[in-house]
Amino acid sequence: MLISNVRAMTQAVQAYSYAGLSTLTDGRLGLSTSGGTALSGPQAHPRFFSGLLTHAAPAAAGLLAVADVALTRYHQPRPGWTRDPVVTCDGDRLRFESFSACGGVYARLDVLELDGDVLDRGTTNVDVNGPLRESLARVGGRDPLHLGVGPDELTVTTLDGAVVEKKVPLPERWLRGFAEVQVIAAGFDLRAELAGPQAVRFLRSLPRGARSTVWAVPSGRDLRLSSGPARGGVCLSGTGRVATLLPLLRFAKKLRVYGPADGSSTAGAWELELPGMRYTLAVSPEPWRGFSGEGAVLSDLATDEAAGDADLVGMLLNFEPTVELGLLADRSGLPAERVRAALTQLGVAGRVGYDLHEAAHFHRELPYDRDQVAQLNPRLTAARRLVAAGAVRLMGDTAEVTTDGGVRRVRIEAGECTCPWWWDHRGSRGPCKHVLAARIAARPATPPTALPEPTPSEATS
Repeated sequence: MLISNVRAMTQAVQAYSYAGLSTLTDGRLGLSTSGGTALSGPQAHPRFFSGLLTHAAPAAAGLLAVADVALTRYHQPRPGWTRDPVVTCDGDRLRFESFSACGGVYARLDVLELDGDVLDRGTTNVDVNGPLRESLARVGGRDPLHLGVGPDELTVTTLDGAVVEKKVPLPERWLRGFAEVQVIAAGFDLRAELAGPQAVRFLRSLPRGARSTVWAVPSGRDLRLSSGPARGGVCLSGTGRVATLLPLLRFAKKLRVYGPADGSSTAGAWELELPGMRYTLAVSPEPWRGFSGEGAVLSDLATDEAAGDADLVGMLLNFEPTVELGLLADRSGLPAERVRAALTQLGVAGRVGYDLHEAAHFHRELPYDRDQVAQLNPRLTAARRLVAAGAVRLMGDTAEVTTDGGVRRVRIEAGECTCPWWWDHRGSRGPCKHVLAARIAARPATPPTALPEPTPSEATS
């Protein structure tokens, strides 16, 4: 799997090589895989699972929904975008993930009931092509569906066979969005849970206008629509962005709605419980406002020890279904807040996501390099340059940051600044570069994280 930087990091080009097209024939769904990371090591075409899905129709519809998000640009739609979903196998479930090109919608299908052989654990991309989409759309009834994630060794035996290659642009905001959404989602609480009939009625009552903004407000065991903020409500800006939920309603058992615990953001998440699986959709605060610009990761990334802690915590990840913060703290010897910051760093590198239903992180490996972390967060890069240039003058709880545009006065703990950017956003999109610079300069030096000593076998390998 190859990523090359083009156009000054505004986007990257990703090349996917498949040993063949994914197909659905006679109840056998074979998903072709591109290069990925597995417990057994890097693989050109990893094989993760072969077995039955006992709920064929919702699985097919859910996979189509994830693929639809990858095909869609919700803000300023235009043709030309395509992106194959990411799949992670962690031993007891399959997670299919995608992000919209505009960076404002994240989708994930968790297939929870697997009846077959888990061949390996890891992450890769799967081919969802036009003919496969047409076949998935025709799947119905309750017949089981045989699923293979990875090439069939009986039909793909050499490297000389036909190779299907796709080259697609990955915008910088797409890469950054994957990191931001897991940090933002970790601050969400469950706001409402509706049974199937109520879920169907509510989602079908949403305004048809794709740009409409409503608030979903708990009302007993139901939800009501409000045109403005209300206590316990969750904002949905751009109701058309949850359209992929509608084809799944015929399978819906429950709808769960999540929103920020402190009401500081108008982002939200919508989760449909389906037979044997869950479909989660997270939407950004505004259709034009992708997750990539929210700045939720910056405070954690700005710590001196975050990179070293991430190396240590990353060594402890093992494609577990859930990553337990307390267990990682015990195993790493780090306090919980530093483990949380390390997970943020790993999230920016594509190595962890967040499951709202489990209220826990999970391990996966997105196909881009962790060394892009600084480049993907220009505010943090600019803040570190200010510190290195000696532009920060600390004065107790406040600081002055000298820039080309003048001196900016910062209240360090409150995160307030006199720059125009802060006055425009008031902290709703993370700290500005001046606040970050002041916090970096004010932070006491932390000794580097000690990595565990290699075992004798590792030392000699």
